Order: sequence, then structure tokens, then C-alpha cells
Amino acid sequence: MFSIIYSEEFLKHNTGTFHPESPQRLIAIVDALKKAPWSAQLTWLSPTPTKERNTLSYLKAVHLPKYVQQVEAIATQGGGRIDADTIVSPYSYDVSLLAVSAWLDGIDQVITNQQPAFVLARPPGHHAKADRGMGFCLFSNAAIAAHYALQQPKIKKVAILDWDVHHGNGTEAIVQDNPNIIYCSLHQSPAYPGTGKRSDRGFYNNVLNIPLAPGSTLKEYQQAFEVNVLSFIENFKPDLLIVSAGYDANLADPLAEMALLPEDYGVLTKYCLKITRSILFGLEGGYDLETLAKSVLATVRECL
Repeated sequence: MFSIIYSEEFLKHNTGTFHPESPQRLIAIVDALKKAPWSAQLTWLSPTPTKERNTLSYLKAVHLPKYVQQVEAIATQGGGRIDADTIVSPYSYDVSLLAVSAWLDGIDQVITNQQPAFVLARPPGHHAKADRGMGFCLFSNAAIAAHYALQQPKIKKVAILDWDVHHGNGTEAIVQDNPNIIYCSLHQSPAYPGTGKRSDRGFYNNVLNIPLAPGSTLKEYQQAFEVNVLSFIENFKPDLLIVSAGYDANLADPLAEMALLPEDYGVLTKYCLKITRSILFGLEGGYDLETLAKSVLATVRECL
């Protein structure tokens, strides 16, 4: 069985009518998964309530308490913006905390079963820095999950692979000074947020950035995996792999200029499964609803 951690509470993060990071993203994915011919092999889990898990303590281990309080205050006062495109609605603080809890549950599932799992949560997280949110992201889900994983028995090293079309500047900034975490990103360059240079290697040579030109296809991604990504992660010998699974490198995606097709994400997933089956996939970007849903299907199908 394949665990999916999801809650309809995630639909309550209201970004407004025309915002690309909309609740419809999750609705499209859930609908496609429930109609898939192999849907009986999926186990749907609700995230642990945040107070029960003490999620806030894990959040504050990564984010400055002052910033966490700022997000809570904006939500409590009826909502607002962190920046031009990063929205905080009245429910966003609670929903974001539950999203973190879902990622932590995902880590627990992967450790217990030594099989892949998928967190279907929003808002996404990989642009959120310790002291501020940006790029649709409020809290750094993957980085928080990596730090949490290292607190579990038998987990000494964690790898994060970020295949979202945008560089995960927040994740990198948070984990680059931890020798027990490596971060690898394949991303379009030039593109938002303008970070992720090949020359940025982290404090312990624990960062690998692979900027790819607009228009890159599966061929360029495969070359990157075979020449750089696999050796970087395998040589580190991680006990667990976290994939920041953004699906916005699709040809149809409105926010980038890459040329992947939904089935190509099955190929990328195969590469990950060569490294380990202890993988947590967590949703990041992907804004064309049809290709987003098909891409998640391709990832899950490969794991079954």
C-alpha cells in the first residue's frame, strides 16, 4: 500500500480568485488519484492535529519565532500579504501548521514502512526562508521535515531533491549549514527567484545546484541525473530522501518555460527509487491543473 497524507483543511488556504496557487490544485490531484485504476492500492491518511503533535516546536526549530508570530498575526487580523504574491488568509496560519504536520507524518510513514509516501498539502514551502515567506510559500516544509527526520532513531543523514522548476532558495538557505543534510536542485535558469547558482555549494559541499536552460526536455533532465544527481546523492548514503515535488517544469505550465511531459515525472521517480525506497514526496509547485494531476499520477504509479 502507498500512503497519501491529505486533508480537505488544505483547501482553506484562500489565495484569491486569480492566484495560480489555488485549492483547485489539490482538488484536481485527489480526483485523478481516486479515479486511477490502481486507486485501491492507496491508503489515505489525515494529518496529525498540530497541538497533538506539538508541530509549532518543530516549526520554530527552523523559523524565527518572530516570523511565525507575524504570520499568525496577519491571519488573526483577517489576512494580508507577506509580499505581492504570497497571501495569508484568515485560515492560512492554521492550514500551514497542519501542512507541516502532514510532512512530519509523511516522514514517520516512510521510516516505519521503508516505502515511499506522498504529502498532498498546501501552501508549498521551498521558497520560505527562516525569517520570511515568499513565492507562495509560508513555512519551509521540506527543511522542517529534514530536521525532524534527523531526530528519529536510525536516521543520521537526509537528502533533499528539489525538482520544482524554481530553485528552492528557502530550503537551501536553511539546510546549507547542516553537514547531515544535502540539497540538490534542478531548476530553470534564468527564472524566479534568481538564486541557485552552480557555484553555490553549501558550507560542507552539501549543495548541488543544476540550473537548466528554458526549453529543457526530459533528455536534459536525464543527463543531469545520470552525470550529477545520482552520484551526489548516492555518495552521501542518505537514510531517507525527501523530494520537493513541484510539477511546474511541464510544457503546459503557465509560470515557467520548461518542456517536460507528465509521464516524464515517472522517469524522474524511477531514478529516485534507484537510490532508495525510503522517499517522502511532498507537493510544491505545478499550476496547470491537468498536467499537474497527470504528473502526480506518474510519480505514484512508479512507486507502486
